Amino acid sequence: MSRRLLPFVPASLSIVQVEPIADAIVIHVAPRSTGTSCPVCSMPSRRHHGQYERTLADLPWQGRGVLLRLRLRRFLCLNAACPRRTFSESVEPVVRSHARRSERLRDLQRHLGLALGGAPAARLARRLAMPVSGDTLLRLVRAAPVPDRPEPRVVGIDEWAWQRGRSYGTMIVDLERHTVIDLLPDRDAISVAGWLRAHPGIEIVARDRAEIFAEGVRAGAPQAQQVLDRFHLLCNLGLALHAIVARHHAAVRVAGRAVFDRARAVVRTAATAARPPTALEARKRVTHAHRHACHAELKRLAAAGASVAGMARASGLDRKTVRRWLRREAPPIWQRRRAVPTILDPHRDHLEARWQAGCRNAAELARELIRSGAAVHPRVVRDWAMKRRRASSDVLDALPRSVSAPLWQPPSINRTARLLQAEPSSLGELDRHFLDRLQVEAPELARSAALAMRFADLVRRRSGESPEAWFTAASATPLARFAEGLRRDREALIGTITTPWSTSPVEGQISRLKMLKRTMFGRADFALLRQRVLAAG
Repeated sequence: MSRRLLPFVPASLSIVQVEPIADAIVIHVAPRSTGTSCPVCSMPSRRHHGQYERTLADLPWQGRGVLLRLRLRRFLCLNAACPRRTFSESVEPVVRSHARRSERLRDLQRHLGLALGGAPAARLARRLAMPVSGDTLLRLVRAAPVPDRPEPRVVGIDEWAWQRGRSYGTMIVDLERHTVIDLLPDRDAISVAGWLRAHPGIEIVARDRAEIFAEGVRAGAPQAQQVLDRFHLLCNLGLALHAIVARHHAAVRVAGRAVFDRARAVVRTAATAARPPTALEARKRVTHAHRHACHAELKRLAAAGASVAGMARASGLDRKTVRRWLRREAPPIWQRRRAVPTILDPHRDHLEARWQAGCRNAAELARELIRSGAAVHPRVVRDWAMKRRRASSDVLDALPRSVSAPLWQPPSINRTARLLQAEPSSLGELDRHFLDRLQVEAPELARSAALAMRFADLVRRRSGESPEAWFTAASATPLARFAEGLRRDREALIGTITTPWSTSPVEGQISRLKMLKRTMFGRADFALLRQRVLAAG
């Protein structure tokens, strides 16, 4: 009956008595064997010398702690030449010598420590009715054996930050099994080379473009093929292209402004078509009809190949005016403003100060002026706030929301670099117009972007282009420095193109390492961190 109720008691032990106490269950057990052998001379003996009792913590049962009262016998050694006169019978599979917990409880608590660390695992163990201190759990984790790994063939190497910006370590991952093989406490070519020499069966090493790892692999595993990570390659390409875009910031502004003016004209036209024109707008159209006709004629003459000086003579405009008009999709609008005194003039400084302080409620501003003795109507303050709001926001914010929704903003340097590397099919119409205009304004930037797309196709889609052909094409462009660095890593680049390996699994394992560091509040030493990473990795 006891065996059926308590099936978790080890089969090598016989249940003598079950004694429930306040918050635990005490189980008296004894070994089933009738004799044992001397641990020194291995001579069997059944001659009893005495007995003693050990108390062990064991796995909980039904939410209550379990104590094993283990009754052990001592035997006399029958070998007169043996230096060991007496010995105790061994229960090594159940408990270690001098241990106060069973081996299976020790194993479960060790797994809790590996998964959660010290204090969190101690709190969970207390809820599971097997209390243990955080320090004991950490000792169990440090004493845990590192699991045996099969000899790797394809590995990925990358750095991890021990103290960001100050000290770094190295992680080595088996890319075929997606498991961490080892952690190195530093980022050094000598350490990497020494580790690789101890594993001569490695055939492929995936890494980033760090020269430290390149030197370590060449010194420690010269037979291995090196593979550059595609993600890092494309990131380096993006940085190189970003630097080129930054040098052409003037052309980016010109192209962005041209497309923005075109988008504004389209939106204004749509807004105007959505409602009948006012009398003022009708007068403006008549007034500016000549200017629009002149702008259209200048565009036609420029398309026909006329010079700026000739167009200036034909139109009666200054050459700088002609150049400025040609850069725009529509002629600039002249807005003449007359300074008309208003009742708010004495209070404009106060209103502007309150506006800059964040008060944008026209009714509240009007109440403040009235309380101070100003004879103003709230409607006047409301009109001022509306004009101020329109002046401080985008020029198209005053249009209806349904019309101003497709507003396009001139891109920044960062966004321009991303647009140059994006697939044309994924871009919007105005983005494509911007890139077309930028190609006209900065031909050198356009050539660099085309080369960058060729390299991305080579790395991502294995377009079949020879790396040497790309190096030659890039040598006469601003990408020459980037190409020269890749030329020195030509064999690793070929490995990137011809093999599917990358350091992506290493990055995932580094993210897990960061999580483990944070759960230990960054206070774990290298040995403990390595133990947790390898035991669960």
